[in-house]
Amino acid sequence: MPVEVALWRIDEKPIPVSYTTIDDEKTLEERILQDVALIDDGLFLIGRQVRTAYGGFIDLLALDRDGNTVVIELKRNKTPREVVAQLLDYASWVRRLDEDDLREIYEAFARQHLPEADRGKSLDQRLCEHFNLENPPETFNDAHRLIVVAGALDHSTERIIEYLAEECGVNINAVFFRHFKDQGHSYLCRAWLIPPEEVQSRAAISRAKREWNGEYYVSFGHVGKDGRHWDDARKYGFVSAGGGSWYTRTLGLLESGARIWVNVPKTGYVGVGIVEDAQPMLADEFLVTHEGRQVPITHVPLRGRLKYDTDDPDKQERLVRVKWIRTLPLEEAIKEKGLFGNQNTVAKPTTPKWDHTVERLKQAFGITD
Repeated sequence: MPVEVALWRIDEKPIPVSYTTIDDEKTLEERILQDVALIDDGLFLIGRQVRTAYGGFIDLLALDRDGNTVVIELKRNKTPREVVAQLLDYASWVRRLDEDDLREIYEAFARQHLPEADRGKSLDQRLCEHFNLENPPETFNDAHRLIVVAGALDHSTERIIEYLAEECGVNINAVFFRHFKDQGHSYLCRAWLIPPEEVQSRAAISRAKREWNGEYYVSFGHVGKDGRHWDDARKYGFVSAGGGSWYTRTLGLLESGARIWVNVPKTGYVGVGIVEDAQPMLADEFLVTHEGRQVPITHVPLRGRLKYDTDDPDKQERLVRVKWIRTLPLEEAIKEKGLFGNQNTVAKPTTPKWDHTVERLKQAFGITD
């Protein structure tokens, strides 16, 4: 049944706050353009009224922190069949966009809609600023998401979207807004048709039907002398992450005995190895051999830094012990167009691009199994 949202002001007794649906969805589009967090604070807008190769115009196009595309379409006066069919048509075009296409779309958007101070910044710069990233996404558009935006939802639209999300594994959802007025103030209330995490989970399960090849992807954020250093990881046998739980939590995906392929963002693939101990450890707990003795890695000379001046344990570096099969210096990293990349520290990719990447890296590193 259609989603209903109501609001009461609590005085001596609850008083219903009057509302209206947003009849002018062009106004709603303007509001979202001002702040896309009205829909999702994990989005970054890169396009408005983007012309497709088939003659249509995508209302709003965004990227998430992993560089994946999000198509946002306002329902306006279209029938349920029209809005969903149009969204799927746009998706068939968006899924083929490459990094250069997305940069071109963003540059056109920036010239028309961004303040002058931001127009000269690259897409990479803006993504890093917006999402507080050390490095921009390694690859773009490995997946896409579809969102219908409406002032109200009807039975037919809900039924079609729920079917696509629940039965077909399409990453599609709908969000509607209700406009409340009270004592001279206006409020927007947002409600999702399906909890977003459920849609993401179903889409992930659908993608997982493409069997994972058992090879782990690891992103190693080489900083240099002021942070983690690839030369230290090569010498002492580890991969690591730090700076907050978003970066460290995926270390928990690793399993002892698993093979990992290590990518340094913006540099390339630099190592392949086997996880010896999957338990992430603080730098003070990670023991290495130095001058014939087992000592914490923080007690030996390092090219970089693994201990930070912070009282927040979540921000400290976590290390996972690895037995290297082969590593390369940064200047010999393997970087080619079409290789997989991801902002997560550890991933278990199921995309065809990851299968291609592993096969290519096996050749490059001389791995025969």
